[in-house]
Amino acid sequence: MNVELRYPALSDLKTACKRRVPWFVWEYLDSATGTEAVPRRNRTALDSVTFCPAILRGTITPDLTTRFLGRDYALPIGVAPVGMSGLIWPGAELALARMAHQVRLPYCLSTVATRLPEEIGPVAGEMGWFQLYPPKDPAIRADILSRARKTGFQVLVLTVDLPGPSRRERQLRAELSIPPKLTPSMLWQIARRPSWALGTLRHGTPRLRLMEDYLKLDGNAPSTAHPGYLLRAAPDWDYLHAVRDLWDGPLVIKGVLDAKDAARLRDAGADALWVSNHGGRQFDGAPDGLRALRQIRAGLGPEMPLIYDGGIESGLDVLRALACGADFTMLGRGWHHALGALGESGAGHLAQLLRDDLVANMTQLGANQLEQVRSRMLDTV
Repeated sequence: MNVELRYPALSDLKTACKRRVPWFVWEYLDSATGTEAVPRRNRTALDSVTFCPAILRGTITPDLTTRFLGRDYALPIGVAPVGMSGLIWPGAELALARMAHQVRLPYCLSTVATRLPEEIGPVAGEMGWFQLYPPKDPAIRADILSRARKTGFQVLVLTVDLPGPSRRERQLRAELSIPPKLTPSMLWQIARRPSWALGTLRHGTPRLRLMEDYLKLDGNAPSTAHPGYLLRAAPDWDYLHAVRDLWDGPLVIKGVLDAKDAARLRDAGADALWVSNHGGRQFDGAPDGLRALRQIRAGLGPEMPLIYDGGIESGLDVLRALACGADFTMLGRGWHHALGALGESGAGHLAQLLRDDLVANMTQLGANQLEQVRSRMLDTV
């Protein structure tokens, strides 16, 4: 099978993924909350960013290398943290960490992954980032950060936009709980997806392994509840200062949408801000990410490193985000669409698709360097 011809775009991988994973898994991966307006807003905002192609520029040889937070990456794109990644595709965390290390892209492991930092850190190597959902217990917080550092993770990402659980109605209809509790309907869905089923048998039942290590320390926690939410705090500014004191490497704050917060976060010791509306999975009334990105960049000036995620599906979308003020971009769902479509090889295929699309579009814009793209952006309404 010629994957380049059969899957020339992320949309092809997404379609194939839907055919190869159980329905309840698809509902977990694909869903947002409420009417799912935020993903549509993200897509509309990205599509509104247009450029003027360049002519008579001679040979264009785009350089995609990106220096970010003191490290060189092959592309201005990384792997965003996705909770229960191993539920979506068996062995997803290991597969994505291996790809990231080989290609030289950052891989961010979620606190609520199905693999431990000790398993993923050595695989990701210097490309490893760790995402923290803030635990209530200071001792647990300190221990998690110590484990992340000892296992080689270079960058800490503190997520601050989850003060409480969201309502994802599609997941409720699919009868999905975390960790999963199998129903007869789910068993039938699994039986119809043999590749996913066999992979899960090989890798083991997906569980929140890191959180389970600490759940036994909470004597008031019922065994049937979601470990992630039982241990998670609603962080405040004091919590941020405590994390900054504990972590001696680069600290990224994820989930920033309000320009008024950005300067205070910078002054509190953040090394980068991650502009994100969580893909619409938390709050259906959030603005599109590009609007927030532009406002935050305008407020902070050019020096503060900014990451953008939200609806990116192509190299052109990456260029749109960079033109609007981002220094780096992240994808979450897309990498899992690739794994669902092609297994472990899908991640490398998607990385190549994104690279090829970046080169093709930069050539149209006459840009040899990523920073030259902004000058070709047209005014948007």
